[in-house]
Amino acid sequence: MDLLRSLPLGLYLEQPQTWLHKLDPRVKIAWLMSFLTSYSFANNQWRVLLVALLIIFTLVARIPRRVWQQQMGWLLTLTVLVLFIAAISPDGLGVNYQPRLPANEQVLTQPTNTSNSLSTKKYFYILFHQGPVKVTRRSLDLAVRLSTILFTVIYSTNLYLLTTAPEEITAAIESIMQPLRRLKLPVTEITLTLTLSLRFIPLVLEEVQNLIRSVMTRAINWKKLGLKGSVKVWMIVAERLLENLLLRADQMANAMMVRGFTSPNEHKVQWHELRLKAWDWLAIATLTLFWGVRVILGNQF
Repeated sequence: MDLLRSLPLGLYLEQPQTWLHKLDPRVKIAWLMSFLTSYSFANNQWRVLLVALLIIFTLVARIPRRVWQQQMGWLLTLTVLVLFIAAISPDGLGVNYQPRLPANEQVLTQPTNTSNSLSTKKYFYILFHQGPVKVTRRSLDLAVRLSTILFTVIYSTNLYLLTTAPEEITAAIESIMQPLRRLKLPVTEITLTLTLSLRFIPLVLEEVQNLIRSVMTRAINWKKLGLKGSVKVWMIVAERLLENLLLRADQMANAMMVRGFTSPNEHKVQWHELRLKAWDWLAIATLTLFWGVRVILGNQF
């Protein structure tokens, strides 16, 4: 069991370096926030388009298949399952639906005297009804909303973390938060804490992995222990995990103090050089086009 490989969400891909890696992290943050915010008050066509764009970006960036296949596969399976369950679930409107068309349909189907006569299409609120399974327009709309937002939020964030190093993320956040210095906010301390937190995630996974392996190698008979004994064993494992994490944190703090790191303002570390290049400006122009299409075609009526 290898948690670092079986749970690859949020881990940085060092090699190969794709064109997404080369983009400025501030531009990528703008794209990420655009994906997360343009979803609000959008129609279902736009929500499905966001999912398609994320998949296209992954394929065009030529990220290795071994990296995204398992993540995207499980996530697509989950979203399709959510789509199916939400579509056949009750839509929450406990009323009896009456047809809005008159009983005599000839009133609507008779052609007018004008040359450009139009035929009226029938409106069906219940799209599918077979036995206990019933799909209505509202339930299908809710299903598309839930499934698309689940995929968009999880995969867009994962794609950003996959192609952006933790140091670049903190450098971008520090650059964006520079105006807050006028309000006497500790911007450097906040970004340093974020950097250490991102670096600490693999250590947590490693400690959990080692403890689970140690429990598995002892071949404990869980049935013989019973519920009370099993809970006691896992409480001991959790206590040991907490002790190991605190020990790792103390070692990290001592390593920083030995290197003379007493304050972020006195010991400035340049994590990453942020400069907008040609492809960054192209990404910004494309983002402007993205929002233009969203405002014109993506609004929910």
